[in-house]
Amino acid sequence: MDFTGKTVAVSGAAIGFGRAIARMFRDHGATVHGCDIRPETQEALAAEGMHGQRVDLTNRAAAAAWIRGVEAAAGGPIDVLVCNAGGVAGQAMKPLESVADEEFDRVVEINLGSAFSLCRAAAPAMKAAGRGAIVTITSGAALQASLTGVQAYCASKHALLGLTRQMAHEFGPHGIRVNSVAPGFVRTNEATERQWASYSPEKQRQIVENVALKRLGTAEEIAKAVLFLASDLASFVNGQILSVDGGK
Repeated sequence: MDFTGKTVAVSGAAIGFGRAIARMFRDHGATVHGCDIRPETQEALAAEGMHGQRVDLTNRAAAAAWIRGVEAAAGGPIDVLVCNAGGVAGQAMKPLESVADEEFDRVVEINLGSAFSLCRAAAPAMKAAGRGAIVTITSGAALQASLTGVQAYCASKHALLGLTRQMAHEFGPHGIRVNSVAPGFVRTNEATERQWASYSPEKQRQIVENVALKRLGTAEEIAKAVLFLASDLASFVNGQILSVDGGK
């Protein structure tokens, strides 16, 4: 897979899946622009030969401005957009009746709203060029109940899958493919480490045993799936979800 001369934009690029995805695109020749809410984003990505910017993607205007900035730097449309930003916003499982409006809304905005804002902003230039690839990062929680137990996380990942499929039908006639990678449980950052540590040894054993390959995956294995869907190897793949979970 060769992305030389391609402009790739990755959200949530400072850590975890996003960092691994950004690095792998860079290693395959792409010019990579990443954004994240973390303060160290610009310096961390610049140190690895990528362009970084701190952006709060729950601010729709800020999300659109970042896309415009990437397009300006590229002198044209984004070739590959990876909507990776997401998470549970530090929340843990609790009864639905105890979930506050702002807690639910924040998780939905992070997981669904950010992807909507980025895709809406990137679509006009991609459509005008008649090409492009978008990959959303959903989750096993887009297909079933979530291990996190956070209702808004599960609901927003299901919704992101629906958005992905709808965009695939809308954008397809313009030469733009839209697909999704649904990772299984992977220990990639502070949030997933906290989640893993919250499980009993027996629960941890069960999670691994439920994977056909009898191990957890890595961020790099998720990144490989993203690059495949963004590449010409997947030129006739559109509106699909690729589960990268070791087999369930």
